[in-house]
Amino acid sequence: MKIGYPCVNETLPCSAAGTFRLASYSAERLVPTVAANLACLQQILEWNVAHGLLFFRIGSGIVPFGSHEINTFPWQQHFKSEFRAIGEYVRRHGLRISFHPDQFVVLNSPDPGIVQRSIAELVYQGSMLDLMELDSTAKLQIHAGGAYGDKGAALARWTDTFHTRLPAAVKARLVVENDDRLYSLRECLSLHDLTGVPILFDNFHHECLNHGEPMREALRLAAATWHPTRDGVLMMDYSSQAPGERKGKHTDTLVPELFRSFLTDLDGLDVDIMLEIKDKEASAVRAAQLLRELGLLPRMAAGYVPPTFSERTAARQPAVKARPA
Repeated sequence: MKIGYPCVNETLPCSAAGTFRLASYSAERLVPTVAANLACLQQILEWNVAHGLLFFRIGSGIVPFGSHEINTFPWQQHFKSEFRAIGEYVRRHGLRISFHPDQFVVLNSPDPGIVQRSIAELVYQGSMLDLMELDSTAKLQIHAGGAYGDKGAALARWTDTFHTRLPAAVKARLVVENDDRLYSLRECLSLHDLTGVPILFDNFHHECLNHGEPMREALRLAAATWHPTRDGVLMMDYSSQAPGERKGKHTDTLVPELFRSFLTDLDGLDVDIMLEIKDKEASAVRAAQLLRELGLLPRMAAGYVPPTFSERTAARQPAVKARPA
């Protein structure tokens, strides 16, 4: 089991999502921005390892406008060594990595332009995992999309897009998450039956939208869609209802009693848990401590300090290379 949080570390004084306006795009702005984002990502991963948090979702903005047609700079080649070094660190410390493309990634849209842009975004984010030389247990997490007045037709479009338009490298990493409004676990299971795509299980979404499946059963239905070597163990998102807020709003901080109750439904099932909770790493550290107290995570050796190379990474300021004609 691994525990983690998404995208942003609020303790560190850096961001891995630095960007600029599209109107200001240039290679001269892109290169130092990506360099700073990668240096911060390395620092986040080192902080996570030091605190025993071995599951991390990287934010989509590592490369500003990474899937936009304006970005013709060969960033994959320019930053190849930096991505490879991060991948080496991930493997050395047994981290698990994922991406969750933004909500504009919709594979079942009836608008061909939206589908094309969605595919481009998946290719961009998957290419970063490829550059890190991570295997197919590093995943791209998306939702099933919209219903557009005919859920059956929408699911058919999703399936057709998956089979006919997605590159093999993207299909190998893609997972679909049950949501809280349209596509339940049961409907995501139908996508799995048609495509083989694993289901990333969200416990809170299942509480909001289900067909009566108990949590313990739902977890095992989702876990059965993951191939043990090709996909790894089940990835899942965890949160709970914010008290006094609209249904579906995530809590601001971990509620230990609810988390402990959820863990009883695992009952020995191996999962990697992403905490979708507002205070990010603060809740993740508390959750990891609770898991150690329950014997579900190994205790960390006193005084353990992981090896780092963030100072070297942060100091690196790559020169802008001329774009090939």
